[in-house]
Amino acid sequence: MRSLREQPRATAGVTFEQMLETIRYEGAYPTRERAETVTHAVLAGLGRQLSEDGRAGLAACLPAEAALTLTAQVRDPGPLTGWGFVKDLAVRTGGTPATARWDAGAVLAPVARMVDSGQLDLVLAELPSGYALLFGRAELVQAA
Repeated sequence: MRSLREQPRATAGVTFEQMLETIRYEGAYPTRERAETVTHAVLAGLGRQLSEDGRAGLAACLPAEAALTLTAQVRDPGPLTGWGFVKDLAVRTGGTPATARWDAGAVLAPVARMVDSGQLDLVLAELPSGYALLFGRAELVQAA
């Protein structure tokens, strides 16, 4: 019997086009091309924050085009917090921190739904604080 946390992925077999359409809709992007640009920028940025194993585990759950963007990256030597990730994304895309935060959430929340919770837990455990919210999850911290 499966626990509630071990439900099968509802998005298994999602194509890149379906993924982009979800991101376009949820991010309120006017075109598929804009959604694709944002998707590649966010996944490339995330790929720079993950180890090779982290990238590979997450990529296995994504459509091939998204997986290639994620795995083509080399890990940055200095890890970024979630807010640092957003600021870096803003600089790389020429946007503002507000639009970069929107873009990150518009891409990473659908990605989180494509990944089983155990894999997402591994990814979040590898990242500094602040990423859970970008994936649409609450980030719980222990009281001091």
